[in-house]
Amino acid sequence: MLNELVGKLKAAAGANLKSVILYGSAATEEFHAKHSDLNLLCIVEQADATRLEAIHGAVEWWIRRGQRAPLVFTLDEFRGSADVFAIELLDMKSRHRVLHGENVLADLQVPLQFHSIQVERELRTNWLRLRQAILAAPQKPKAYLEIMTASFSSFTALFRHALIALGEAAPETRREAIDRVAKFAAADAAGFHAILAVREGKLKEREVNVEGTMSQYFAFVEAVTDEFDRRIESKR
Repeated sequence: MLNELVGKLKAAAGANLKSVILYGSAATEEFHAKHSDLNLLCIVEQADATRLEAIHGAVEWWIRRGQRAPLVFTLDEFRGSADVFAIELLDMKSRHRVLHGENVLADLQVPLQFHSIQVERELRTNWLRLRQAILAAPQKPKAYLEIMTASFSSFTALFRHALIALGEAAPETRREAIDRVAKFAAADAAGFHAILAVREGKLKEREVNVEGTMSQYFAFVEAVTDEFDRRIESKR
């Protein structure tokens, strides 16, 4: 399916398409078709409305297959956004596969002076969104399980970047990220391990104690967020 999309993009964009890169878990052994997205970055020569419209059909075909629209940048835009999207671009650099064209990530420099601020903001923002989701959801196990599985990837990515921001080596896997932030926050990671087991197919959804897992999951996010805030403040 990826090769077919790249073929459609090349046919539609022609020389304007400079690069197509798969990034995120799909470029690693942690990819799970049921839970993971196929995230794509497209670099184009020009991104005006006419040239975007040219690839509309290819992207629409991709979306109809349950995937997200690619991120589309010109090369100058992409390089210029490194200070704003430090988390995202660091992840792209560490986990990607070139499907077409040049590897624009190879020599990309990501300035880290704003990285910890972005991690702090995103952790707090996602924690608040988790609260909102719990309040808005029906009080049913299925709804709570969906909240946890939907937010899991975002939180584990932020756990990884929390460790990087604190000067530690980047974790290789989600499991490692969970275990290491659990250690620095002195928090129980059982809720996150349960959702990880569901994603990996090692635990069936019906086997999850959803109410208990939700309580553990929420408490873990709170503990990690608060401890990260404390440590970052002490370093400033």
